Amino acid sequence: MKIEEIKKVLSNFTLFRDLNDAELLKVTEISIAREWKKNSLVFLQGDPMENVYFIYDGKIKIYKSDVNGKEQIVAIMKKGEMFPHVGFFRKGDYPAYAEVLEPSTLIAVPISQFENVLIENPELCIKVFKVLGEKIVDLQNRLEEQILNNTYEQIVKLLIRLAQKHGTEKEDGTILLKSEFTNKDLANMIGTTRETISRTLTKMKKDELIEVDEDGNMILDVEILMEEINLI
Repeated sequence: MKIEEIKKVLSNFTLFRDLNDAELLKVTEISIAREWKKNSLVFLQGDPMENVYFIYDGKIKIYKSDVNGKEQIVAIMKKGEMFPHVGFFRKGDYPAYAEVLEPSTLIAVPISQFENVLIENPELCIKVFKVLGEKIVDLQNRLEEQILNNTYEQIVKLLIRLAQKHGTEKEDGTILLKSEFTNKDLANMIGTTRETISRTLTKMKKDELIEVDEDGNMILDVEILMEEINLI
């Protein structure tokens, strides 16, 4: 990808959207675009943190692994998002693994060089903090869900969150959520078991809270799900 292409791609990210041409060029000049194959790892948990990545195309799974190898999915990142969010303000190692779920094109921005750009452009610091603030609110909400909600409520809220972020709205207002997330993935997102997810989804289908088409895709009505757990 040529430098002008990288600049055009970066200009569409919230973080860089209001930069003028000269400011954006400074970021572009230190950026590197690279294609990644499915199932490859962008970085490992514990690797020295060197780059922050911006997703031009594809999907990335961010997950942690404990000493027993148990996986906890932190986030599924898609086009237009950056990771890790702590990269520009935290020294040390990557706090999680980043796995490529589908062929992806990522733009890597070296942290050490980007820090110099931030020093020269204080307004960019404010934008970075805003993006971080949004991520902190999201993580805080998810933590509160685990503390305050039972497993059933956590699963319903997870489906709502996935529908809003990854789903496609149909003509009748329902949302199609493709079968890209296995029951194990769903379990790893909220720290429960695959069996619990399977039982809960079966019950929700029986209660007509969700539908599943012949391809295994879920069809969700967010309002009905929100009513189910008294969010509206």
